[in-house]
Amino acid sequence: MIRRIVLDVLKPHNPSVVEVSEALSHLEGVEAVNVIIYEIDQQVENAKIIIAGSSIDFENIKKKLEEMGATIHSVDEVAAGERIVEEVKTPQDRSARI
Repeated sequence: MIRRIVLDVLKPHNPSVVEVSEALSHLEGVEAVNVIIYEIDQQVENAKIIIAGSSIDFENIKKKLEEMGATIHSVDEVAAGERIVEEVKTPQDRSARI
C-alpha cells in the first residue's frame, strides 16, 4: 500500500491549486495533500504535489489529475508499507555534492 507519493505535475492555471488539492484530498485513502507551485508560465504551472494517506491508489490520483487537465511529469518519491521510512543523510550524500 502506498502511504506517500511525491509527483512533479504540469497543470493549467485553471483549475486553481486550491481546487486541485481539494479534489485530490477527497479521493479514498488520501489523508493529506500539499501542492507547491515552483514555476509559472503563460499557459501552465509546474507543481510539486505531495499526497499522504493510509492507502493511496496511484491510478485514481493519475485519473483525477488528467480529468483536471494536468499531466504527471515524474514520480519523485514513493513510500509504501505499514509505515513511512523518512530519508536520512549519510556520508555518501555529502560526497555526491562536491
